[in-house]
Amino acid sequence: MSQLRRRMIENMQLRGYAKSTQQSYLWAVESLSRHYGRAPDRLGDEDLRQYFLHLINAKQVAASTLQIQRYGIQFFFERVLGRTWPALDLVCHKRRKKLPVVLSRQEVQRVLRCVHSLRQRACLMVIYGCGLRLSEGRCLQIRDIDSDRMQVHVRGGKGGKDRYVPLPSRCLDLLRVYWSRERPPRPWLFPVRQGGRPIDSGTVQKAFRGALRESRVNKAASVHTLRHSYATHLVEAGLALHLIQQLLGHKSPTTTVIYTHLTQKIKGDVCAAVNDLMDQP
Repeated sequence: MSQLRRRMIENMQLRGYAKSTQQSYLWAVESLSRHYGRAPDRLGDEDLRQYFLHLINAKQVAASTLQIQRYGIQFFFERVLGRTWPALDLVCHKRRKKLPVVLSRQEVQRVLRCVHSLRQRACLMVIYGCGLRLSEGRCLQIRDIDSDRMQVHVRGGKGGKDRYVPLPSRCLDLLRVYWSRERPPRPWLFPVRQGGRPIDSGTVQKAFRGALRESRVNKAASVHTLRHSYATHLVEAGLALHLIQQLLGHKSPTTTVIYTHLTQKIKGDVCAAVNDLMDQP
């Protein structure tokens, strides 16, 4: 490991960055170095300017990729080398505001019934039933399930925040079946077969994609769609938005408001009001 790489990792650790963020930032700097074929500390402002023009015009990377590249490279130059680069201030990474895909309750059940591995089905059921991110669901520990209080302790969510969410009875029933059959070794609730670490994200995603195909639910869904569906279904059930915000661990209520645009009930109410307006003489 080079001295610059080690120093960057240490500085990110001092800043309290998550492992995933550290890996993304390192990847950004490595991509820059590979593009020019030399160490990143030997690059100048015009090199950075041309690199980001290459990403935007030639590679046409997504806004999320451009954002990771910009912040990772900026961290390296400012926090590791102690330099400032005007070119980085020019890089803009606006995202298109797309509405997420949502499954109906019936579609969620159809998909989950097609997950044949008990471990993966239990993991996906908890992700949906508790509104978890994939990273939160796969990293649950056995101690996080409180069957007496019927809640799940979500540790180290986005932004490093902990929260408690209700545990549905149906999820607990499936977890008990899963526990009695597989007896997963502590501490992880859903470990890899060899134990020692939580189940891989790719394994859960692959199981979901296979179940989606088998269920014949024709939507561009992913594991994260289960979280969007959970929130939308709670809105349809009449739960207050500020409570849904707490359950999801959203920092801002504006992030939660998007789910009001996705509910069939609200769409039906709007259509009825518009039709009534047009029926007036």
